Amino acid sequence: MSIDTNDKNESREIAIALISLVVILVFSMVLLFPVLADIFTTHLEPGLGIKESAIIAFFITSVLMIIFTIASGDGLLGELQFLLIGFLLFFVTIWFLLAWIF
Repeated sequence: MSIDTNDKNESREIAIALISLVVILVFSMVLLFPVLADIFTTHLEPGLGIKESAIIAFFITSVLMIIFTIASGDGLLGELQFLLIGFLLFFVTIWFLLAWIF
């Protein structure tokens, strides 16, 4: 097998994995929509306090940092200090914006 054939096979496997991941995420969001709608109506109606917004901000920031880490690629150890500072800044910003808006 040549290098081009190996690259095509590898990129095909990656594409299949990404497409299946997106399909699974969309399917799970469709199944979770009634539960999420119920959570939104009960918890966001009276207002969102500092404690609740801290929990939501933590999970939003965690997901964002995981996405940023995967997208950054090769320099994971060298970027750890910037990732931690970014996590803190994202967390505090999202936390107080959620508490202020809701």
